[in-house]
Amino acid sequence: MKSSNLFLFLIPALIWGSTWFVITFQLGEVDPLLSVSYRFLLSGIILLVYSYLKKLSLSFNLGQHLFIALQGALLFGCNYWLVYISETYINSALVAITFSTLVFMNIIFNSVILKNPIKKQVIYGAILGVSGTVLIFQQELKSLTFEDRTFIGLIFCLSGVLSASLGNITSASNQKRSLPVIQTNAFGMLYGGLIMMSIALIMGKPITFDFSATYISSLIYLAIFGSVIAFSTYLTLIGRIGADKGGYVIVVVPIIALVISTLFEGYKFTIFAVFGMMLILAGNILALRKKKMV
Repeated sequence: MKSSNLFLFLIPALIWGSTWFVITFQLGEVDPLLSVSYRFLLSGIILLVYSYLKKLSLSFNLGQHLFIALQGALLFGCNYWLVYISETYINSALVAITFSTLVFMNIIFNSVILKNPIKKQVIYGAILGVSGTVLIFQQELKSLTFEDRTFIGLIFCLSGVLSASLGNITSASNQKRSLPVIQTNAFGMLYGGLIMMSIALIMGKPITFDFSATYISSLIYLAIFGSVIAFSTYLTLIGRIGADKGGYVIVVVPIIALVISTLFEGYKFTIFAVFGMMLILAGNILALRKKKMV
């Protein structure tokens, strides 16, 4: 893996590993639908201002805007809304495990929609990675029962993963059409935020905002780091190495989340967590390495 690609891989992994913790400060007074809308409206405005100051072209035709809006709705809207809802039914550990199936969905859609071949080492790496994630959270899985709330939570989470994967594929497709990542993200995030706000208005949600320092600071972190920086590097990576390999970032995220949980939430490492992390790292190396030419 080229050093530049490794940088693009590590940045979103490190940032998104922290957002699982930061998102908890967004839940409570403000409806998750509105929090998602605020986050991506702010992110979109920041990127548009950046693009304008850098004199980057913001001119797209109607057809291009439609594909950008599709990316925004899938990746910067529905994805997060559905995952937020799922966390009201099931615990975050189970959500992390479920979300790691993004790797498999990316592999499938990358082949079916973009007609890219499925590489065996990516599949094997993904299996190792997801297995490691399951091993880390094996204690939570033992208490899993398919009662109504758990089942509903899993459906919401899997729907969010499906939306995220299709958003990844849409981004890869947009880059194949030579649409620039920064400007595409700028409009995509703005569209995603506007779509979520529209849904909130249609559903009759009261438009509220939490002016506490905790809510505002977490919102700014999620908007700038979790959205602007993380998505820009992640989607650039997908454009370079493909959605199948790029999606493996999501499997590494639980490792970072565990470290943060250990520091701030008193998480205790177990032998299962250690072996799980080793499996994830092994799968990471396998999925991302280049085959040697014979």
